[in-house]
Amino acid sequence: MKIKLLFSLMLFAASIASFADNKPSADDDKGLIKICIMYPFAEGKKFDMAYYETKHMPMVAAFLGTNLVKYTIEKGVASGIPNQPLPYMAIGTFYVKSLSEYQKAIAPHRDTVRADFANYTDVMPVILVSEVVR
Repeated sequence: MKIKLLFSLMLFAASIASFADNKPSADDDKGLIKICIMYPFAEGKKFDMAYYETKHMPMVAAFLGTNLVKYTIEKGVASGIPNQPLPYMAIGTFYVKSLSEYQKAIAPHRDTVRADFANYTDVMPVILVSEVVR
C-alpha cells in the first residue's frame, strides 16, 4: 500500500514538473509586434467594458487571422502615482507576428472598427505600436 502511494506521488510530482517546464516565458513574446490601443481617462467619459470584451475586440481579432498570436484587455484601476487621476480607463493589446500583415488585414475594415467606437466609448484612443524586446 505504501509503495503504491509513493509511486502515485512520484508520478504526480513528475507531471507537475513537466507542466512547469512547458510554461510559456516572457521570451516567448520576443520579436512580436504589439499594438496597444489606450483609452485615456477623462471625467464624465464612458467606456462599456462588457461590449469591448465581448464584441469589439473579438471582431477586430477576427480580422487579423493567423497573424494574431494573442490579445489582452486591461481595465485601468489606479494611477502609478498616489492621488493622481487614472491615466487610462482601458487598454486593448494585439500581439501579431508582422506589422505589415496587421496593416493589410485592418485596412479594409478601418471604417467598421472606427464606427464601432460609438458602441462602447466616447474617447479617442491613443495607439502605440512597438516590438517586444523581452
